[in-house]
Amino acid sequence: MSHLTIPEFQRQKKEGKKITVVTAYDALFTQIVEQAGLEVILVGDSLGMVVQGKSNTLSVTMDDMLYHTRMVASAAQRALVIGDMPFLSYQVSVEEAVKNAGRLLQAGAVAVKLEGGHSVVDRVEAMSNFGIPVMGHLGMTPQSVNQSGGYKVRGKEQIEADKILQEAKALESAGAFAVVLECVPSSLAKKITHELVIPTIGIGAGQECDGQVLVLYDVLGLFDDFVPKFVKPYAHLKADALQALTRYKEEVECGKFPSDAESYQ
Repeated sequence: MSHLTIPEFQRQKKEGKKITVVTAYDALFTQIVEQAGLEVILVGDSLGMVVQGKSNTLSVTMDDMLYHTRMVASAAQRALVIGDMPFLSYQVSVEEAVKNAGRLLQAGAVAVKLEGGHSVVDRVEAMSNFGIPVMGHLGMTPQSVNQSGGYKVRGKEQIEADKILQEAKALESAGAFAVVLECVPSSLAKKITHELVIPTIGIGAGQECDGQVLVLYDVLGLFDDFVPKFVKPYAHLKADALQALTRYKEEVECGKFPSDAESYQ
C-alpha cells in the first residue's frame, strides 16, 4: 500500500472530493486513524496542550516534534503525514527554516506546516525550491496567541479579511501545496477557496473549504478543558475512560480483580 502523494492530495480539490485531516501524536492512534480511512495526518504542535498539558503551543520544541513525527510516520501505511513546525523553528532565518523542515522529513513526514503570511513567504519559497512540500496556515495562528491577545476569530473586518486573502495568494505563489484556514468567517474561507488553485483545509472556517482538520482528542471527546465552537465531539472517551478506571480501582480494592480467569494456574 502506497502513501497518498502531494499531487493526489491536490487532485482531490479538482475532483470536488473533500479532504479529511486529523492530528495524531503516536503509533496506536495513527493505526486507528488509518483504519477509519482518513487520508491525512497532521502531527500538530497542539500536542503541547493536549499531550503535554501546557496552556499553549509555544513551548513545543523541534525535538518534541521529531519524536512524535517518528512515531506517527512509523505506523502510517497510507496517510500523508505532515509535521508541524514549532515556534522558533522557522522564524529566525530562512536557513534555519529549511534545515528544520528537512529534519521533519528525515523523521518521516512527507510535508511540513508553518504559520504566517507575508512574513514567511521567503521560507515557503526556499523550502519548495529544495523539494520540501509546505502547507500554510492563516487566520487564527496559535503561535501568535500573545500578540493577538487570545484565540479569536480573524478576518471579521474587511481590512483584515483582504490581508488574509492576499497572504493566501502569496503563499500559493511561493509554492505552498495547501493552506489551513483557522477561525475565519465562512464567507472569507469560501472566497479564498474559490480564488486559490491549491486546496484549503478549514478548522472553524465553514463548509466551503476543500477539506477539514480537527484535533484527534477533540474528535474523540478526550480533551474537554477547552472546547471551541467549531469542535464536534464524535465520541466521549474521557467519560468512558474515567468509568473504566473507576471500576478497575473498585475491583482491585474489593478483591474481585484479578479473578481465576485472569490468573495462571
